[in-house]
Amino acid sequence: MTTTDTPDIAIIETSSLGDRSYLISHHGIALVVDPQRDIDRIETLAREKNARITHVFETHIHNDYVTGGLELARATGAQYVVPDGDPVGFERRAVVDGEVVDADPLFMQVMHTPGHTHHHVSYVLRGTNGTPIAVFTGGSMLYGSTGRTDLLGSEHTHDLTHAQFHSVRRLADELPADTEVYPTHGFGSFCSATPTSGESSTIGEQRSANPALTQDEQTYVDTLIDGLAAYPAYYAHMGVINTAGPAPVDLSMPTPVDPAELRRRIEAREWVVDLRSRTAFAAGHLDGSLGFELSSSFVTYLGWLYQWGAPLTLIGDTADDILTATRELARIGIDSPSGSAVGDITDLTGDHPVRSYGTVDFAGLRDTLGRNDNDLVVLDTRQPEEYDAGHIHGAVNIPLPELAERHHEIPAGEIWVHCASGYRASIAASILDRADRTVVLIDDDYDHAAELGLDTEH
Repeated sequence: MTTTDTPDIAIIETSSLGDRSYLISHHGIALVVDPQRDIDRIETLAREKNARITHVFETHIHNDYVTGGLELARATGAQYVVPDGDPVGFERRAVVDGEVVDADPLFMQVMHTPGHTHHHVSYVLRGTNGTPIAVFTGGSMLYGSTGRTDLLGSEHTHDLTHAQFHSVRRLADELPADTEVYPTHGFGSFCSATPTSGESSTIGEQRSANPALTQDEQTYVDTLIDGLAAYPAYYAHMGVINTAGPAPVDLSMPTPVDPAELRRRIEAREWVVDLRSRTAFAAGHLDGSLGFELSSSFVTYLGWLYQWGAPLTLIGDTADDILTATRELARIGIDSPSGSAVGDITDLTGDHPVRSYGTVDFAGLRDTLGRNDNDLVVLDTRQPEEYDAGHIHGAVNIPLPELAERHHEIPAGEIWVHCASGYRASIAASILDRADRTVVLIDDDYDHAAELGLDTEH
């Protein structure tokens, strides 16, 4: 293909999950790779490109989000292309290694690249002359990393890690150096085995940057397995939903509820989640509600802590906040929240007083610790590997996902809670406040603790 005849590859970013989907358009046709569940974004983009979607490709049965592939294929009449081997509950074109999908004038060649899952494939985009243009690597070759290999269970991790090594090597061996690499995971996703680097790359660049290509096999395997950290609990549900075939998505506004109904739901110990900023929540919130600031981390941590299937009511400043949260939640299979409330928090409390707690930075903690008249407990809600890399002397370490079950382990006294940035700590503070503990939120970057000399243990 000449430069002027090169297909357009558009990136659909889902930063909250650290993933990317792709729309490849050329001469009025479009191919989609690994679409998220909210397919309206992709349909809008295809219209903007004046292209008709003819094929939808999945690199694997996803473990970190609910796919939109099935619904998109049904909505557009596109052929749904899925790796052979997984016992899915829907009609699809099951493809195997070496198979070529003809989407004239474009062609997608299937490469079996197991590692992230057993049946994982990558798709090599080729033009009419057969030259590779790009490769869509899903959870195989990432930018400076590879997909994690433990999501199917520990009994598979060793074999899948070895398979991942050989899959990435195969990609590097069989594709030209200038082939563009387009992974699905690796932009903050917990599906990445280790942090990734960069926003774009080629096969040639990965040959000198990817651990599967710069390390020997045993070193790669040992390093990857040793570095695997915790991943969100909601992952356990994603593969099941995707294998069965997700239901059509509903992104409509949840039913409004009044203050009396909000109070009833809180007293019934339902999930009533406040989406406002963490400082606004600390300054005033409904007693018994939980604070999950609507940010790029929102869906990951709510999904991690959420009791699957429990009624969920959302509180926000605006209707747009509720709709954004509903979209984010749908991406991980938390469908149709059971209610919503919008407006000033004082108007939503009914006859109950607004509850609050304090916020400080690490300088405030240092000053308070410098006095001998305090009775406080420092709670570190980071993961164990973060704590082990450096922490505040005497801090109690309970990772956020374990806090609801372990908060009784925290000694008596005022709890000053922190994490790496303040986000996880803000959720933890709301959980402890709900348990009627006295809390202070340290809303600060942990780097400042080290700068102030608080990080005294390594």
